[in-house]
Amino acid sequence: MLRAEQLYEGKAKRVYATDVENCYWISYKDDATAFNGLKKGTIGGKGSINNQMSAILFEMLEQNGVPTHFVKLLSDTEMLVKQVKIVPLEVIVRNYTAGSMSKRLGVEEGLKIDSPILEFSYKDDGLGDPLINDDHALFLNAATAAEIDLIKQLARRINQLLTDYMAKREIILVDFKLEFGKTADGQIILADEISPDTCRLWDKTTKRKLDKDRFRRDLGDVEATYREVFERVKAR
Repeated sequence: MLRAEQLYEGKAKRVYATDVENCYWISYKDDATAFNGLKKGTIGGKGSINNQMSAILFEMLEQNGVPTHFVKLLSDTEMLVKQVKIVPLEVIVRNYTAGSMSKRLGVEEGLKIDSPILEFSYKDDGLGDPLINDDHALFLNAATAAEIDLIKQLARRINQLLTDYMAKREIILVDFKLEFGKTADGQIILADEISPDTCRLWDKTTKRKLDKDRFRRDLGDVEATYREVFERVKAR
């Protein structure tokens, strides 16, 4: 298999064409950003951790009936994925109050949400990825009504599977972001990544933050914490 020209470079990954039909080559970076790119830095080993952690969790989800773009690992920092057109909706699933939700609604962090909350944001860096609802998504032609319903069903299923998986590793899944893509034949599947960059994770006992908030909030021990999460996640 050959890696061809670079198609796209984002904040955390580079995407390349390949000589495999309908497949992309993804390379994860150590670059770190926060607050829509206003804060920038590097987390040593992040690309390797996020790539391998995503692979583990994609495989777990696939085994439980959730379709993903993951095909196989190519190296510590690279994976082969199915070619998709990303649906321009970020799906945020919230199990506890934290981050922007706490600020927006004026509630303290760490409150358990009895019925997980799903939020959509419109993927547009220029607009700051604004929060939208289903009607906005339909108006913007971001997805059809049927696709939105399916995405919600998949997000709730993913949440249950990830919550249970993390709980067995003494981790609370506070909230997380998902992205979905559409394959050439029109199937909606999970894409992007599942990592400390996209999940808010707390230690079950101490409530210590085990995610990108350590970078966002200058809490220190960022690289060591990413490694700790990976070691827990890969434990069978």
